[in-house]
Amino acid sequence: MEAKAIAKTVRISALKSRLVMRLINGKSANEAMAILNNMNNKAARVIKKVLVSAVANAENNHNLDKTKLYVKEAYVNDGPVLKRSVPDSRGRIAKNDHRTSHVTVVVAER
Repeated sequence: MEAKAIAKTVRISALKSRLVMRLINGKSANEAMAILNNMNNKAARVIKKVLVSAVANAENNHNLDKTKLYVKEAYVNDGPVLKRSVPDSRGRIAKNDHRTSHVTVVVAER
């Protein structure tokens, strides 16, 4: 049995989030939480919230044991891009894309 949590349209680029996701994929839930607690970036804070939610879903909805949980899947997909423009030199317009992402964490019992 597995439980899943998703955070959609998070205001962080998927590229930056994937760097953190690779660290927790396949680890136990407690170990993944320890890794995320000791990282000082926005992606780690967002992923930690999703991991806590996935663990809570596993406990409450599927009656799984919290100590036996591990991160089965953890991935980040691109979300919609907020396209903005900024004045540039010599009368030009520069593109300023605000990227978003969808964060998904799946936990299962070992």
